[in-house]
Amino acid sequence: MSTAAPRRAAVLGHPVAHSLSPTLHRAAYAALGLDGWRYDAVDVTEAELATFVHGLDASWAGLSLTMPLKQTVIPLLDHVEPLAEVVGAVNTVLFQGRTLIGANTDVHGLVAALGEGLDGAQVRTAAVLGAGATAASTLAALAQLGCASPVVYVRALARAGGLMRAAHRMGVTPVYRTLDAAVGEIGRADAVVSTLPPFAADAIAAQVTHAEGVLLDVAYDPRPTALSVAWAAAGGAVVGGERMLLHQAAEQVRLMTGRAAPLAAMSAALEDKLTT
Repeated sequence: MSTAAPRRAAVLGHPVAHSLSPTLHRAAYAALGLDGWRYDAVDVTEAELATFVHGLDASWAGLSLTMPLKQTVIPLLDHVEPLAEVVGAVNTVLFQGRTLIGANTDVHGLVAALGEGLDGAQVRTAAVLGAGATAASTLAALAQLGCASPVVYVRALARAGGLMRAAHRMGVTPVYRTLDAAVGEIGRADAVVSTLPPFAADAIAAQVTHAEGVLLDVAYDPRPTALSVAWAAAGGAVVGGERMLLHQAAEQVRLMTGRAAPLAAMSAALEDKLTT
């Protein structure tokens, strides 16, 4: 029997067919007994987003947002939570009556996923590969874990303006270097987070020979990534990008349903999906 009135939620993005969010949220609803709840994946472009959001009725509990909508949604919201505001990215929209609230659960996902590999160790030094929206969330996560001055490696410094502005809003002070400098330096960091797209870190992976800390590669297709394989072979600990996905989705479930997320059930469903 359902324990709550039927509600709707969905992940929006373009493209979105590859998203694992439906697997995670549906597993949570089943484990929580929310039989009347429904979670879908809806392909929505930036140009279509306003019309879609404004057309939703009172049955909606929330939205998950993937690229390229994490910034586009912000002007449509009535309130943006402080963390999402400083990061400059909203990946979660909550519906409270007719009020739309923007939140960021990516930071929570990053902190929790890195925590699995750190096993209580403090992050004193860190490296971030990439300068997109996930990199901004990574800066916030690393600051929570104790490192407010990570080194950020980017393809071109001229394209890192958005990340630099986000860092300024957060009060963190990264050092910026070009991506080609990463190979000789990242092996000494306590924590390394690659926010690069799939395969974009393969050239770096081919040159990794020493690794002391924990690597989180947010890319999880293919699994394991070339960087993860090389990092483990060089002596470092690895956390798969799917763990970040799991933990950020668990926080979304908590925010949308008001119930503690059934992490074990969600993790099992995710692993089953990724191995079939």
